[in-house]
Amino acid sequence: MKKKKNKTHIPFRINMLFLIVFILFSTLVLQLGVVQILNGEDLKEEINKKEHVTTRIPVPRGEIFDRHGSPIVQNNPKYVITYTPTQATSQTQKLEVAKKLAAHIEMPQDAIDDISVRDKKDYWYLSKELTEKDPYKGYLTKDEKAQEGAYQLLMDRVKEEDIKLTDQEKEEVAILHEFLKAYALSPHSVKDKSVTKEEYAKVAEHLYELPGVDVRTDYERSRPNGETFADTIGSFKEGIPKEEKDFFVSRNYSLDDRVGTSGIERKYEMDLAGQKEVVEHTTDKAGNLINSKVVHEGVPGNDLVLSIDLEYQKKVDEILQEEFLKAIQKDPYENRLMDKAMAVVLDPNTGEIYAMAGQHYDREDGEFDNVPNINLYNAYLPGSTVKGASVLTGLDTGVISKNTYLKDETIYIAGSQSKSSYKNLGTINELQALELSSNSYMWKIGMRIMGNPNYVPNQTISYERGSYQKGVNYFNQFGLGVKTGVDMYPEESVGVKADPKDTIAGQAMDHYIGQYTGYTSMQLAQYVATIGNGGYRIAPQIVKEIRAPESEQGKLGPVVRGMETTVLNRLSISQDHINHVKKGFSLVFNSSKGTASGYFNNKPYVAAGKTGTAQTKKWLDRGDETYYGVDKENLTLVGYASEKSLDQPDVAFAVVVPYVGIKADHSINKLIGERILDEFYKRGEEKPKEEEEEQEGSSDETAE
Repeated sequence: MKKKKNKTHIPFRINMLFLIVFILFSTLVLQLGVVQILNGEDLKEEINKKEHVTTRIPVPRGEIFDRHGSPIVQNNPKYVITYTPTQATSQTQKLEVAKKLAAHIEMPQDAIDDISVRDKKDYWYLSKELTEKDPYKGYLTKDEKAQEGAYQLLMDRVKEEDIKLTDQEKEEVAILHEFLKAYALSPHSVKDKSVTKEEYAKVAEHLYELPGVDVRTDYERSRPNGETFADTIGSFKEGIPKEEKDFFVSRNYSLDDRVGTSGIERKYEMDLAGQKEVVEHTTDKAGNLINSKVVHEGVPGNDLVLSIDLEYQKKVDEILQEEFLKAIQKDPYENRLMDKAMAVVLDPNTGEIYAMAGQHYDREDGEFDNVPNINLYNAYLPGSTVKGASVLTGLDTGVISKNTYLKDETIYIAGSQSKSSYKNLGTINELQALELSSNSYMWKIGMRIMGNPNYVPNQTISYERGSYQKGVNYFNQFGLGVKTGVDMYPEESVGVKADPKDTIAGQAMDHYIGQYTGYTSMQLAQYVATIGNGGYRIAPQIVKEIRAPESEQGKLGPVVRGMETTVLNRLSISQDHINHVKKGFSLVFNSSKGTASGYFNNKPYVAAGKTGTAQTKKWLDRGDETYYGVDKENLTLVGYASEKSLDQPDVAFAVVVPYVGIKADHSINKLIGERILDEFYKRGEEKPKEEEEEQEGSSDETAE
């Protein structure tokens, strides 16, 4: 009986086993069906999934020319070796290619010198991996190796002395350093300086064994006329500034793109940069490149034509240097603290700047530096050059009228030091006050605006609330104390301003003789141009027009955009009063008593303007973090001129020479002014010729 019973159990177990196997296989078949029928297309799509990656490739940057088409900044072609990794490229693959490339090129010495300890460690680690050796052996335990930060721990423990490199390996490290900086599918320059023809040819010949490496022609910026105007042209370098990252990235710039960082290069970056070539890369799921196609052809950057006359700019620079040295040689002790001279020459009707010259003299090496931007950023007390604005303020406020006679005399105010002109000039009117440069007359204008219609010696004076600001507001209309609107980056200085709350009566009076607040020479040029052109404050322009690029270097393409004249404001002063002050300016330059008499007579042009001398101090360091002031003078000159009539001037200018010796006998401001006008009319602004080309292309005791 027992034996029979055992036999009946065996088939049952076998049947159960078959049933389980059947169920499992049925489940498997069902699952395969689901995969094949329901999810098959999705899985197939996942397997064959492709990614599309867009790369933007920079194009040649626009060039910069002067108003006559002379090149200021050019692009010079050069050979470049680049590397473009795919998304699937491993670090060891990069090392393999770096080793092969090192056999064909020699990296610049500065790249070798700049190899860091971390560069060496990365190279050491990847070399170990490449030779299938365990880089962790001898440095990390088994448990440490399993930790998340094992690589960094290894880098910390490997010492520089553990890594011995041959000269050839140093070349490989320098190349690997550049490879590791490259973004996937974006060309990165490995060597862009001094690539020889031989290197170019060797690499081109072996591209088949250098995946990702390419050779191409790029460009580098050059200045065929040296450092002339370079300060204003500005900087151009690789790598977008950190502080402007968001601005540039939002405009499709890469972090390592070359951009303008200052001056004209930055101000007109969007015009100069052009439109990048857009390439679409297709990769498989693993990141391997399948193909690439250009979806948007690149457009080279536009060229800039400046309003600057390059040869005239050079001549003005030369004039500043020559007169500066003459002044030092004539009075070496008195002029021992002179270190700068500057001048701006512009068209008073359009704002176009013909020359913007600044010279800094380094007394240690006896050399000059071209620093034209000091015309925009350095502000100095201007002295009597502002007296035209003072008289116009007096006329427009009604505190004086035409032909108002006032006595030039020493001003005595209770509780204050006396104030006087360089000599008592007698009873004079407003035109004579300009001609002879009377301080007393201007102070009396200021006192009247402050609420003192009649001067009484040795009495206190009224100082009505808001009266100082009223005078400031009038000066602002001329461009004094406000931005001129010149197209420059970073933006210009507004000068040295004073807080009305801190301004006392005597300082408010000095405002009218240019002895209280400081202005830049560009502001002074705009001020005199506003008077010269009849009352229109016009923004100065460095860029004249923007032109499309030409394939032939040095040629100008058609005009894309001409810079229109920008009128910032019209003086709220009658034309009659403006013309009246212009008569006073003419007396300054052309009468026998004028403070610029003898400098602008018997010329092929007529000129008018105003001289200025401001008392100032040059502060010097004692060497113990304390300072002392040395009394000096700022010599200034503003004016405008015409070949025909001063009603329609061709040119306006401003000259500033700070820290001249008080006893120095050298009128450097007038000599510079005379020479820059002489040179201007000697060269001539041949307007008909230009139009032809455009059609083809598309103070106390102060004597002044």
